[in-house]
Amino acid sequence: MPEQSNDYRVVVFGAGGVGKSSLVLRFVKGTFRDTYIPTVEDTYRQVISCDKSVCTLEITDTTGSHQFPAMQRLSISKGHAFILVYSITSRQSLEELKPIYQQVLAIKGNVEGIPIMLVGNKSDETQREVDTKEGEAQANNWKCAFMETSAKTNHNVTELFQELLNLDKKRDMSLNMRSSKQRRADKLKAKCSVM
Repeated sequence: MPEQSNDYRVVVFGAGGVGKSSLVLRFVKGTFRDTYIPTVEDTYRQVISCDKSVCTLEITDTTGSHQFPAMQRLSISKGHAFILVYSITSRQSLEELKPIYQQVLAIKGNVEGIPIMLVGNKSDETQREVDTKEGEAQANNWKCAFMETSAKTNHNVTELFQELLNLDKKRDMSLNMRSSKQRRADKLKAKCSVM
């Protein structure tokens, strides 16, 4: 079956409770929830600009548990780009990304040219177990990009997704599509009045 060129699939991996869903929901809906609800797998769609046309950014938020290895393999095989999330408050969450990275490597064959972002989430927290330099060193080891974020304070969330899109040299993608559409909708709302 031919692959649709107007879909760009980003897969988000990480241990349970590191904030994968919070990052995705903050980016897609602009919301943040304090309660932890374990995810099995959710997919979100966002319209973006891609090669001077419109395409869909499809974000797959995966489970933090290792109960569904077949789903994990399928997500990796269909993914165009990957976000590997750990919490800066948990060294264990960084360790849990290592087998996932190895699986991406095994399924994709070669990660050179595949956008991968290592993300240290919860940068607003003070009880840090993983230093920024350690995250950067792991990213260098894996030859991927690195960023620290906070879904809670919205620090670097949009930048994370834009940077991930910038890493794909085969396509020219931008998040600007949404904001220009939103501006147009806001202008229309300003001209209308409800009676």
